[in-house]
Amino acid sequence: MDKQLREYRTGQGVPITGNYICQSGAKAKFSKDDTFPQCPKSSEDTYWKHDNTDIN
Repeated sequence: MDKQLREYRTGQGVPITGNYICQSGAKAKFSKDDTFPQCPKSSEDTYWKHDNTDIN
């Protein structure tokens, strides 16, 4: 399975450095081996997926 299409849950390790987006639409950049945090908007557990768009 393509790692860029997979979803990752809060607490899982980041597989590849890049931009990610959570269920609520919040975007963040993570480095490989970081840990996915809770949603920055709701402060609850969420799912993150790789985001191919640029973030500033």
